[in-house]
Amino acid sequence: MLLRHVTPAIVLRTWPFGESDKIVSFLTENHGKLTGIAKGAKRSRKRFVNSLEPFSLVNLRFQDRAYSNLAFIVAADLTFGFKHLLTSLEKISFASYLVEITDGLIGEREENRLVFLHLKDGLTHLEEQSTSLTFLTSFELKLLKLAGYQPLLEGCRRCGRERRDRCATRWHFSPRDGGILCESCSRLRKEIFSLSAATLEILINLQGEQNMPASDISLPTGVLREIRSVVVRFIEFHMDREIKSATFLNQFALA
Repeated sequence: MLLRHVTPAIVLRTWPFGESDKIVSFLTENHGKLTGIAKGAKRSRKRFVNSLEPFSLVNLRFQDRAYSNLAFIVAADLTFGFKHLLTSLEKISFASYLVEITDGLIGEREENRLVFLHLKDGLTHLEEQSTSLTFLTSFELKLLKLAGYQPLLEGCRRCGRERRDRCATRWHFSPRDGGILCESCSRLRKEIFSLSAATLEILINLQGEQNMPASDISLPTGVLREIRSVVVRFIEFHMDREIKSATFLNQFALA
């Protein structure tokens, strides 16, 4: 007999299946990312009332199915709907981005409770606080760490030259090497992103933050663009695809 499971979960995305069903992807607290079929979800007025909307925090009840990768979604009881977040297009763009990169960096059924809590904290921050690029970058860097892809920023990934070397005023980020390269070693890579010493220092400070910043720090536009280019491309490298929501986000974040 197949067991039924109960776990807190966040709705990542949904898409229609047939005339009355939906396929739903969740990030769960206890079972990692999980995709299942919600029978009759388009018509049901009891089991799935307002609970399969993106970003919804639910109490998920599901059952694994023999010979299928899709779980059977028994019910999803809404516990929190992030109503304030959904009233702002800017916040929706940030939330969509957080969900997409989390979805892209975490494999199916890879149990990681800390990633679930991180996404939950990120959405809660957007619900309660204003949006900021400092928050966004902090979220990205911590997610990369929790997913096992933390970029190495303290020294050249090839020759070992230390970041604090006074002769090095310019560094380059290499997605393939997973960190920074000095001027000399950067010539060995085609895809690199230039980083000033000031930008690199800010990235390191944000990577070391334990809590999400409540507000933006004042940064020159050039520094912001350097940070966004590096972090977004590094995430796309590990997702192995373009982040679709990044274009929508940039309309607000870099306006």
